[in-house]
Amino acid sequence: MKADLSTGKRYTLFEDVQGLIVASAQAALGIHLLRAAGLVTGGTAGTALILAYAFDWNFSAVFFLMNIPFFAFAWIARGPVFCAKSAGTVTLVSLMAEALEPLLQVAHIHPAAAAALFGISAGVGLLGLFRHSGSLGGVSIVAMILQDRFGFRAGWTQLTHDLILFAIAIWLLPLDRVAWSLLGAMILNAVIAFNHRRDWYVVN
Repeated sequence: MKADLSTGKRYTLFEDVQGLIVASAQAALGIHLLRAAGLVTGGTAGTALILAYAFDWNFSAVFFLMNIPFFAFAWIARGPVFCAKSAGTVTLVSLMAEALEPLLQVAHIHPAAAAALFGISAGVGLLGLFRHSGSLGGVSIVAMILQDRFGFRAGWTQLTHDLILFAIAIWLLPLDRVAWSLLGAMILNAVIAFNHRRDWYVVN
């Protein structure tokens, strides 16, 4: 349900918390399916996945550590509430993605299915985070700020970054995995680009 623009109604604390938890779970599920197929994505999560594959590092730890510098940027650009929510959701996604490995073991998934389901699940998850003034850190923070200040759609900012990241991934991963990964990233960013509009709801 959209927030009432005429009254400027804001979410309650409970509404915010449950919304951020549900959205974080959707994003974590998408990442879990992506990893099951050996694919990558864009943004900070994509960089963390590439590093995890290349050096056999723990994805969740790398993802969280990479986001720390962006928390300071979030504080400066949009204040302590946005910073706290971003830090909380990055922590949630990191923990949930790690917890899903033993709880939801995927023996086989076609990369096309993994890419599509990731794009939809993570895209909807990001929409939920944006709606509750949260983010997955990194590029998504920059994307939200550019949309708020200049009207440039958040999805297009992320897509631009992702194309650069995938150009690098071509040198590190098999070409077919990069191609399927690109499909997933395009679906995710399309979901955001066509559905995230600040005038459709109010966030605090």
